[in-house]
Amino acid sequence: MFFIKKNELPINDEIRDREVRVIDSEGEMLGIMSSKEAQKLAGIKNLDLVKIVPNGVPPVCKIMDYGKCMFEMAKKQKEVRKKQKVVSLKEVRVSAKIEDHDFEFKVKSAQKFLQSGDKVKVSIRFKGREMRYTIAGKEVLDKFAQAVNELAQVEKPAKLEGKNMMMILSPKK
Repeated sequence: MFFIKKNELPINDEIRDREVRVIDSEGEMLGIMSSKEAQKLAGIKNLDLVKIVPNGVPPVCKIMDYGKCMFEMAKKQKEVRKKQKVVSLKEVRVSAKIEDHDFEFKVKSAQKFLQSGDKVKVSIRFKGREMRYTIAGKEVLDKFAQAVNELAQVEKPAKLEGKNMMMILSPKK
């Protein structure tokens, strides 16, 4: 019994189909033939028979150098990962009764996060009787959004969830 890894394509003896559509190493269509004939053709050219479209009727196989193909695919995937930007979510906690200096300090740290390309989650935790004054918390979050207006846009507006009120800011493009 043969087991095929998830990201690998079936090659040579792993191809058990009766008939396959064969493409030459130069990309020229050779037509439909039995898998044994296709394997012989690949053997003559010292290349591998690789099933590139397994769900086709009949399946499509290509004569190519399998090792070189896998190397190039890995190289492309590595290049894609290198270009990918990972956006993380940073959190800034404020309180409903925050002082001006503390507020400015939190705004500066949020601006630093936004300039580096991260999203910022601004949250307020209400304790005890503060739950009656959630309006003050909403005002603080709105003031925060206005303070970072030139760098950020509000992705998710302020919303009360249990004892926490939070808002998510994302950097402007």
